[in-house]
Amino acid sequence: MKRILALILLHIVVTLLLSGCWNRRELNELAIAVAAGVDWVDDRYRLTVQVAIPGQVTSKKSGGPQAPATLYTAEGDTIFEASRRMTQVSPRKIYFSHLRMFLMDEAMAREGIAKVLDLLSRDHEFRPDFYLVITRGATAEETLKIMTQMETIPANKLYESLQTSEKAWSASMTVTLDELINDLTSSGKHPVLTGLIITGDRDIGRTRKNVENIDTPGQLKYSGLAVFKLDKLIGWLNEKDSRNYRLISGDVKSSVSFIPCKNEGKIIIETLRTDSKLKGRIVESRPEMDIRINMEGNIGAVECSGLDLSEPATVRELEAEMEENLKRSLESVVDKVQSKFKVDIFGFGEAFRRSHPREWKEMEKTWNERYFPNLKTNIHVDYKIRRTGTTNDTFLNDIKE
Repeated sequence: MKRILALILLHIVVTLLLSGCWNRRELNELAIAVAAGVDWVDDRYRLTVQVAIPGQVTSKKSGGPQAPATLYTAEGDTIFEASRRMTQVSPRKIYFSHLRMFLMDEAMAREGIAKVLDLLSRDHEFRPDFYLVITRGATAEETLKIMTQMETIPANKLYESLQTSEKAWSASMTVTLDELINDLTSSGKHPVLTGLIITGDRDIGRTRKNVENIDTPGQLKYSGLAVFKLDKLIGWLNEKDSRNYRLISGDVKSSVSFIPCKNEGKIIIETLRTDSKLKGRIVESRPEMDIRINMEGNIGAVECSGLDLSEPATVRELEAEMEENLKRSLESVVDKVQSKFKVDIFGFGEAFRRSHPREWKEMEKTWNERYFPNLKTNIHVDYKIRRTGTTNDTFLNDIKE
């Protein structure tokens, strides 16, 4: 009898193992979302989803009647409701596991993004590796309608462009869902997100004419960083301040700057490596922050006449000037954030928590109101020029009137 029961139990287990995945979904039953955006309209959420059309993406023919992606839009009192309402117009269920970009418009960001992030982090279909940005001067819906060159699907263009801009220019930055939630829940750092704008003719940008010629009338461009106090947008950093913010944060991979010549022109310097260290200290019962930034770069172009880069003294002079210029710029962005926004987006509080955990417990609750706006910062910059290019001199010295 026991042997028979064991065989029956084994049969049941084998049957269950061979039954497949209980919640499987066939590919031809899904609409793959590659980008999504949320707008705040009349106290309701408007959800817009950009869905890739596989047949158009893989087709070798160009200029066809159908776009490579389509948009679905729905409104609701919650984003979940808007997502389900979308089934009224979409022939397939929207599948979010391959999402690359998530856009939030400025109006909604000023209301608060915490409820949106809770849904994104709670729903099992959303993987936390997509990037989040804030749209400026246009809704998320309008932004997702712009057709783009190079990348057939606009979501892919936004994804690749943000990564490239972060690595090569440093005024923009990628932020994933997990990173954003970590900053929101941290008591020593407030979040920032990259801004996204539409430049040029947005009416043509929504049509195929936007990508038919070399000149693209309407384009999507990353611009500035959005500053948050907890989950609410309170202001923007311009391009220069955004680059300096990222230098302090220590995640700049590459950038370009210049030193003005003594007469006319500029010396262009390409920064290739940066390393930033934040260390808090207590001086006479008051917190101070030491910011040490080590940078390396190469000379990219020389517009000055009478400059001999073969002389070590000339290179040292350029290094000293770069250090002084950077120090002034970094002090400027810290002063601006302290006086205008009064929120610690640099992570100074986190640095204090690591170096002085006991004192941090006393400062934590009033850090942004009492300590951060008056925090003394000591900025030290060490810049090294490693290469001067293929020539030490410039042919500009040989050009005569």
